[in-house]
Amino acid sequence: MSPILSQNAVELISQSVAQTHRFGYRLGLLLQPGDVICLEGNLGSGKTCFVQGLGQALGVREVITSPTFTLIGEYRGSHQTMPLFHIDVYRLDPLTDLDGVGLWDYLYGDGVCAIEWADRIREALPQEALWVILRNCLDDSRRNIILEGHGERYEALLRQYKRSVFGV
Repeated sequence: MSPILSQNAVELISQSVAQTHRFGYRLGLLLQPGDVICLEGNLGSGKTCFVQGLGQALGVREVITSPTFTLIGEYRGSHQTMPLFHIDVYRLDPLTDLDGVGLWDYLYGDGVCAIEWADRIREALPQEALWVILRNCLDDSRRNIILEGHGERYEALLRQYKRSVFGV
């Protein structure tokens, strides 16, 4: 199955956990400080696996786990100074808890923010971001992954990603 490409989106099919990780890795190689990656998907759809790929590309050697209970995982890569902030907002009340966890400091800091369950706080997030939508509706191992670039930076990032992955 070939990918669906448009100006500001790409749709992928991942055949395995390893491939979902590689899609994240390829994106991670292109990230810059201040980038916001918003992940949307059901439980078990591959959000954390995708972030593990991002982290590997950024040189993170620690094991990246879902921050569902810690809310925020902070990682620094071995060969990069840019930190990865892995944020899980599933357990947060979008109307009251966002200020308490210091979300704004991370969003406008010097690292990359990867936010799981970002659709729960969509209205509070910057309009310009890269959305990664993962669906595990195909079967137990295959995933449908859609990357959507919103804003000039993220449309350019998506063009780079398409060239990197597909040569287009």
